[in-house]
Amino acid sequence: MRILHVLSAEFFAGSVAYAVQLAEAHRAQGHAVWLLSDSDELPTGAIQVKAPIVNRRYGQRLRNARRIRQLVQAEGIDVVHCHSRAASWVAYWALRGLPVPLVSTVHGRQHLHASTSLFDIYGDAVIAICDNLRQHLITEVKMAATKIVAIPNGVDFGEEPLAAENADLRIAFIGRFNGGKGERAAALLQQVFPVLLREFPALRVALIGGELEHLPTAGKTALAQLQAAYGARIEVVGFTTEVAGWLARTSLVVGAGRVAIEALGAARPVLALGEASYAGLVTEANFEAAAASNFGDISAAQGSSEVDFAAVLADARAFLRAPQPVPAALQQRVRARYDLAAVAARVLETYQAARMRRAGIGYIPVLMYHKIPDAPLATKHQIYVTKDNFEKHLAYFRQRGLTPITFVDYLAFARAERPLSAFPARPLILTFDDGYLDNYTNLLPLMQHYGYRGVIYLLGDFDLRHNRWDVDLDPTEPRAEIMDPVQKAAFVAAGWEIGAHTLSHPRLTQLPLPEAAAEIEASKKALEAALHTKIETFAYPFGDFNEPVKAAVRAAGFALGIATDTGGLSIEADRMQVFRVNMFPHESTSSLFKKTSSWYRHYYRWKRGR
Repeated sequence: MRILHVLSAEFFAGSVAYAVQLAEAHRAQGHAVWLLSDSDELPTGAIQVKAPIVNRRYGQRLRNARRIRQLVQAEGIDVVHCHSRAASWVAYWALRGLPVPLVSTVHGRQHLHASTSLFDIYGDAVIAICDNLRQHLITEVKMAATKIVAIPNGVDFGEEPLAAENADLRIAFIGRFNGGKGERAAALLQQVFPVLLREFPALRVALIGGELEHLPTAGKTALAQLQAAYGARIEVVGFTTEVAGWLARTSLVVGAGRVAIEALGAARPVLALGEASYAGLVTEANFEAAAASNFGDISAAQGSSEVDFAAVLADARAFLRAPQPVPAALQQRVRARYDLAAVAARVLETYQAARMRRAGIGYIPVLMYHKIPDAPLATKHQIYVTKDNFEKHLAYFRQRGLTPITFVDYLAFARAERPLSAFPARPLILTFDDGYLDNYTNLLPLMQHYGYRGVIYLLGDFDLRHNRWDVDLDPTEPRAEIMDPVQKAAFVAAGWEIGAHTLSHPRLTQLPLPEAAAEIEASKKALEAALHTKIETFAYPFGDFNEPVKAAVRAAGFALGIATDTGGLSIEADRMQVFRVNMFPHESTSSLFKKTSSWYRHYYRWKRGR
């Protein structure tokens, strides 16, 4: 994709670090990236364009909007991603009338302005960096919940964190020294650090971060007094690019947001103190609550942000008396959740979803078939359509002007690999589960006759040659043969999409999660190795899944998780739970009309409640 980031960068705040690291992650994946900001000297290889985004005078705002519009049109930009309210405001007006989607990352609570209610300046999709912020945007800013996704800041943790250097006992405040963070730093300098320095003669206090000149006056006075009393034990570092090195030399970090994430990922203990609240010493027990607030930076609802600094002092004192390392499980949890590559992938999905919504692409009928036998089957499951009836389906699709595509086709449009102008007016996705032998003998020739391609979900265990999951549970069920490797490869040669359906067709929620994850991941690898084709999508056997299973499908590298009769109103509503329509032996012309109509998904949800 061709991505333009727009941001306020008068100083190197966390939002700037986020944008820069995101740009680098996407560049590494082969995307073309531009950054338009107040600075053209940010640490990135992306193309940088300087514009005074932070200047909110209306004349300058209009010039900024004109500059963005010119850049978008000249460079063929696919998506614009903004990282501040000022950036979203100018980009909103710059993109008016253009088919280019606008995505905004919101890094903190938003002030309510008239323009917020009059104009949807945040664009087609909004990324909230934590759960509390998403809740604030829904309940207080009144944004549509469907356009907001919670994706945290991504951090490039590297292969291994720097080894801890515990020669000195050190507590470090890391963060900006202006605004709310500066007020917290001033309170620490007045109420917490003096006591700790007296009680722990070996303790050093480090102050790390930018905008030190904007520390509140009371904080500057307290700092001067501490420097006079303790000399070299007060380390005023200011802004530095060597934060990782300081983390390695620090016993206890006081900070929030990105600082807390980087520290925990480096196995450094954290007192989570942010602009909104104090979350305490981060442990496995309180991690989820701390993460929801971005480690103290963001509250879900407007209220008091007063902090009991006596509690901060007590927690710091208790830790320094009996230091405890960050448990390995907590460190790995943090590194997995905030991993830059995983976050960058989620952000790309958000770009793609915004692109498809901007193009007006909503519900696409996805039909689910299984067996295509010569004659009716004596089965209670009724998951078949005879060869003759299936041909009637195909004739009906042609008569209605429906165009079968695959999920891979859909993703190519979403990823800007194909122009949206070529997207079919009446798309349809035909899917077939399990890989029965009659799919090769009956289905494939019929589809080729009509010039259609579909998606077939195969098992990764090529030694599994019949529907064991049915007949082992119920001997009255007829045995149905599964294709051999050569027959499966014929679908690849015919241009079909191959999807994964686990190794052995278990009910995934009835397995321990590690076993379920292994079934999912191994099926992808086995199919790709045997059939020499990329596997992008996964179908849940029996339509059986839960949130941990969905997370395992995403973690295995699948772009889409395909359900049965549950899911969103469009593919982009939940990529890990795509709704499909069951197809039965006796579909009529009226049922085919209903099941392939644009209103069917709304109707089904209204009727079935799912």
